[in-house]
Amino acid sequence: MALPQKVKIVDVGPRDGLQNEKTIVSTEVKVELIQRLAEAGLPVVEATSFVSPKWVPQMADNVEVMAKIQRKSGVRYPVLTPNLKGFEAALAAGADEVAVFGAASESFSQKNINCSIKESLERFAPVMEAAKANNVRVRGYVSCVLGCPYEGEIAVGKVAEVAKTLLDMGCYEISLGDTIGVGTPGKARTMLETVAKQVPMTQLAVHFHDTYGQALANIFACLQAGVAVVDSSIAGLGGCPYAKGASGNVATEDVVYMLNGLGIETGIDIERLLDVSAFISAQLGREPVSKAAKAMLAKRR
Repeated sequence: MALPQKVKIVDVGPRDGLQNEKTIVSTEVKVELIQRLAEAGLPVVEATSFVSPKWVPQMADNVEVMAKIQRKSGVRYPVLTPNLKGFEAALAAGADEVAVFGAASESFSQKNINCSIKESLERFAPVMEAAKANNVRVRGYVSCVLGCPYEGEIAVGKVAEVAKTLLDMGCYEISLGDTIGVGTPGKARTMLETVAKQVPMTQLAVHFHDTYGQALANIFACLQAGVAVVDSSIAGLGGCPYAKGASGNVATEDVVYMLNGLGIETGIDIERLLDVSAFISAQLGREPVSKAAKAMLAKRR
């Protein structure tokens, strides 16, 4: 099997995970979550989002979060910025890496941000210019790469086109997101390999939701195809707003357990990661949804 020797894991729990949680989490808990993830060995922790609090009330304390995190050397703390206003606020708050978000589905783009894919990408142009001027790295997300809640299956050519546009605009890495978690391993690998004809594999990441329990299998298929960057969320934080009761992002501890079993290096201490999973799950008043966390924490007890 041609598997990478090392995989970079991007934990999106404090942003993508928490923004889908109905319970408002205190700034102190968010900061502790971010710190603990960094201490467990995560190289990238997505800290918060600079969007309107009207749309995402969970992220209303973005400035406070950025002010209170004690940055660990070698760890990056990107934030989501949908437009220039968000970028300027993030920059003022001390962000040195941001992320922008495009969709591969026309319907999703219209319903989510009230504009076409083309218009949404055009909106990022001033963000990219400002980022370049301020020496800020930009990561690009493409959502709905394997399916859309409104129009079903998505053409892989469209995914490749949006990813290539983000690359050409200046994104250093493109994360391909199965937003509703409908993908299966064969389709995931085909999609990734199609995109890799337009964007170098070294600049691609995968972002799977576990709605149908396929996320780990999808990640494994993509590792075999050569990807070496995986997005995940501690304790599987964040449901899927388009599938009632469905789980959201694949849990970081499940991914790390699998990668450890494959002999792939991550630099992450799984025991410390389990502590973080138990901590944030307790704050939300529930058991961790991660299979690895449930099994390993039960073993500890």
